[in-house]
Amino acid sequence: MRTSKLALIMAAAAVALAAAPDAALAQSAPAASSYKAPRNAFGQPDLQGVWTNATITPLERPAEYKDLVLPESEVAKLEGATAQQNADALKPSNPNAKVTDLPVDCGRGFRGTDCGYNSFWTDPGTKITRINGQPRSSIIVDPPNGKLPPMTEAARQRTAQRMGRNNPRAFDGPESRSLGERCIMSFGSSAGPPMLPLLYNNTYQIVQTKDQVAIQVEMVHDVRVIRLNDKHDPDKIRRWMGDSVGRWEGDTLVVETINFRPEQGYRGANGATQKVIERFTRINPNQILYRFTVEDPSTYTRPFTGEVAMNATRGPIYEYACHEGNYGLEGILAGARELERQGRVPTSDPVADLQGEGGN
Repeated sequence: MRTSKLALIMAAAAVALAAAPDAALAQSAPAASSYKAPRNAFGQPDLQGVWTNATITPLERPAEYKDLVLPESEVAKLEGATAQQNADALKPSNPNAKVTDLPVDCGRGFRGTDCGYNSFWTDPGTKITRINGQPRSSIIVDPPNGKLPPMTEAARQRTAQRMGRNNPRAFDGPESRSLGERCIMSFGSSAGPPMLPLLYNNTYQIVQTKDQVAIQVEMVHDVRVIRLNDKHDPDKIRRWMGDSVGRWEGDTLVVETINFRPEQGYRGANGATQKVIERFTRINPNQILYRFTVEDPSTYTRPFTGEVAMNATRGPIYEYACHEGNYGLEGILAGARELERQGRVPTSDPVADLQGEGGN
């Protein structure tokens, strides 16, 4: 469980009473090409506030959609299906259900022993992301097909070796497990960069000074500090979330991030060679356009670019108390040692392991 129950209950109440109206207002905001962002005390465009990028728009464009902009009829269909899914998830659970009744569908793709969270604990969004009034079918806008570009052959081999079903080192110790399991960084790329929506905890707070921009990330309560000096530290200094420096181009904050730790490459990228360019532009009172480009020639055959709306919402950001590293990780490694004692190899399929079908 990643947050305390009390905090989650308070957060759920806050979302129900406060955040939803703000998000709905921002999502439906009309295009405002003539909008001029307010200035802060330093004369900079004011990006400060609490924002959420939660959306049901996927990173990659589904095969059934050919265009970036969705017709309104399709938007109504997708948002209606999400509303129905949420309504179904609110129905009472069967109090007599047992483990032997698995697999049980607990929603959002989770079934059986993967049912660690029901919809009370998740908040992936309820709306298609809209940018200047346009409902989007995917976050990726380039390549034009809305898909990630192909990986290089070396990257495919690297990924296959790391993610292989029977990788004998995947369960050797905590160092071989994911950063999210170890409570070091967020699952997926919430902290980023790029900063992208996930199943929950999609909130950010931006604070500005004359020389820095700080972004508090809800998951895992990290703070990104962007220096406005356009000068990177030496390559030998590698940071979680990389080394971010920024500059103002008109009303847009442009941020370049390099020098990631090798473990933090995005979608299989090599953190040591990855570069991310982000652009933050306040396009109306309740919305920031967040645009990013990921470059890593050692992993992808070409750069790719995405856009997602960061919509105004009410704070505060509640504490994200990660417990995977305290409890879940211990269980993962203990289970692996037990399988080894039995002469079996743990795999990436925990259900098969539990049923005696995995390993050798």
